[in-house]
Amino acid sequence: MALYDTGGFELTGAIFFSGKYGSTAQYAKWIGEATSLPVLDVNDANADPSKYDFLILGSSVMIYKLTIRKWVKRNLAGIENKPVILFTVSGAPSGPKLDAWIADSLPENLTSEMEHVALRGRLDPKEINWWGRLILKIGAWKNDDPEAKKEELEGFDFMDKSSIEPIKGLVQQFQAGETTSSKLVDPSRVTLE
Repeated sequence: MALYDTGGFELTGAIFFSGKYGSTAQYAKWIGEATSLPVLDVNDANADPSKYDFLILGSSVMIYKLTIRKWVKRNLAGIENKPVILFTVSGAPSGPKLDAWIADSLPENLTSEMEHVALRGRLDPKEINWWGRLILKIGAWKNDDPEAKKEELEGFDFMDKSSIEPIKGLVQQFQAGETTSSKLVDPSRVTLE
């Protein structure tokens, strides 16, 4: 674990999220309430990651890609060289499948240094458009896991507020200047709270 000399000042952070059906936004809100960090939708014009010392990026997963990927690419200069926590929201649990989707969506220099927490979301097929339902049917057809196939066709609800606990712990470490990330914090960005 690297310890940064923050001169006794607390590091500032923010939560940036991208979602489709509300699960990611709900988790971002819960994390914001638990940590007192600002919560910003990446579609908000004020969603500028360069203003903060560390970042929490939240993304839903759609068609095996992170919905936040384009925003990350546009804002990479403001994200690089900062401690980052990524939380993904999907029906998929943590594991090789989810890791591959992240690797296909984000630059390797970012994924190799960030912390990742997989959160399970919610899906109600009745609440999505015909295109989304078609994609789910195709995904279910291609899925070898019978339980995952059933979830893709019938929906699921794995929302759990207590699952944000690891993120809260990481935020506390980041605010104290402690992190396992090798990213360096720009000393000029250290601010008083």
